[in-house]
Amino acid sequence: MDPVKAQQLAAELEVEMMADMYNRSLTIFLLSMTNACHRKCVPPHYKEAELTKGESVCLDRCVAKYLDLHERLGRKLTELSVQDEETMRKASLGINQM
Repeated sequence: MDPVKAQQLAAELEVEMMADMYNRSLTIFLLSMTNACHRKCVPPHYKEAELTKGESVCLDRCVAKYLDLHERLGRKLTELSVQDEETMRKASLGINQM
C-alpha cells in the first residue's frame, strides 16, 4: 500500500475512533446524570403522572450541577493536556540537544 494512503487511512481511523470514544463517554455521562438525578429527585413510587414543582426544580438543579461539573472537568483536562504536551516538547528538545 502507498505510504501516503496508509497514513491517510490511519488518520481517518483515528478520527473515527476518537468520535466513537466521545459518543460512548457522552452516553455514559448522560445515563449516569439521568440515573443520579432521578434517584435524588423523584420518589420511587409515583403519586402523580406529572412531575411536581419540587421534583422539577430538583431535577433542574441536579442537571445544572452535572453540566457545570462536566464543563469544569473538560477545562481542567484540557489544561492538563496542554501542560503534558509542553512538558513532552521540552523533554524532546532536551534530549535532542544532548
